[in-house]
Amino acid sequence: MTTPSPIRVLIADDHPAMREGLAHAVSLEAGMQVAAQAGDGLEAVDLFREHRPNVTLIDLQMPRMNGIEAIAAIREIDRKAVIVVLTTYPGDARVMRALALGATSYLLKSSTTSEILSAIRSALDGRQVLGTDLRRDIATHAGSEQLTKRELSVLKLAAMGYGNREIGEALGVSEETIKSRIRSILGKLDASDRTHAVTLAIQRGFLEL
Repeated sequence: MTTPSPIRVLIADDHPAMREGLAHAVSLEAGMQVAAQAGDGLEAVDLFREHRPNVTLIDLQMPRMNGIEAIAAIREIDRKAVIVVLTTYPGDARVMRALALGATSYLLKSSTTSEILSAIRSALDGRQVLGTDLRRDIATHAGSEQLTKRELSVLKLAAMGYGNREIGEALGVSEETIKSRIRSILGKLDASDRTHAVTLAIQRGFLEL
């Protein structure tokens, strides 16, 4: 009777203590082993290409290449790559973007070790795992209109403190066009003003600052 091959896990997180804690938990779990550890998104992509793990456990906020970009790059290497996001950052737009790029599951770092290990197994079996709060957040904004790329460009510059005229000059459009886009953004986010809109966009994951 042959012994099943262990689940090989690539762990990508820029915080050494978090990364080492996860590696320790995986190494103690029956039927799992650590394939490699990465300290940033670019290293995660390189190590995925080298080791071809069964599951990649990845943070979103990392240097050199963030987790969202790394997910996209890993999926370019292997469209069947199994990826579990483990991050501090919630937000329906952030979660949906990660899932759209190919992440199987999305967990917050407040999850217990057993929940994380269970999610790794579930993801390998093709089952999606989302925290209760994340599912509730997605449900709350289900059906709401998404911000367009042009509106996101306006919002990013607004977050940097640019006025309407400066935003218009930077994007090569009129100040009236910017005012129109701002009105659209406020309506979509149900925001009272542009500062409120920026705050909501960061919370929901439309903006990464």
